[in-house]
Amino acid sequence: MRFDIITIFPKIFDSYFSESIIKRAVETKKIRIKVWNLRDFTKDEHKKIDNKPYGGGPGMVIGVEAFARVLNKIKKPKSKLILLSARGKQLTSKIAGEWATKYKNIILIAGRYEGVDERVKDIFKAEEISIGPYVLTGGEIPVMAVVDAVSRHIPEVLGKSESLEEKRYGVGVPVYTRPEVFIYKNKKYKVPEVLLSGDHTKIENWRIKHKK
Repeated sequence: MRFDIITIFPKIFDSYFSESIIKRAVETKKIRIKVWNLRDFTKDEHKKIDNKPYGGGPGMVIGVEAFARVLNKIKKPKSKLILLSARGKQLTSKIAGEWATKYKNIILIAGRYEGVDERVKDIFKAEEISIGPYVLTGGEIPVMAVVDAVSRHIPEVLGKSESLEEKRYGVGVPVYTRPEVFIYKNKKYKVPEVLLSGDHTKIENWRIKHKK
């Protein structure tokens, strides 16, 4: 899987993609990540990519021209183009899994300011996606969430397919590890006895019962 990310703040991604599972996935070539600086595709000497919105209103809008140049360079016929937007369809684990199976290349646009010129979506058939019912200052965090959510569905990225929580019991099953008893402010917090029983059937039933 190849991820192409279009942003005006490319350095934001350095830390997150240089750690843990995503880092290993890149090193083992399970995924590839390329970050494109939108400012490199403007013809303005000051690298200006935004302007005031037609019709008035506060804030600035990122224009279509630089997007057209970068997308003409990187977009392939079977690429999946996603515009991270608060008004988009909310991402789910099911959607992420489907993308991991269906596509070899996902292009992600990290919006900023008051948004991206609507013609980017219209011309290049971008799908608007949100990561939750809230608004962030930019699309970079949502982009990282999409890369992470999709990557974990790619074979061998997590090591074992059983590591996918949603393929076992669902998301959010309570988990415990040592010590068996933790004392905090004179109160004992114990691991549920069923998890110490060694009875795999009872443990399985307990986990199913407590899944979210």
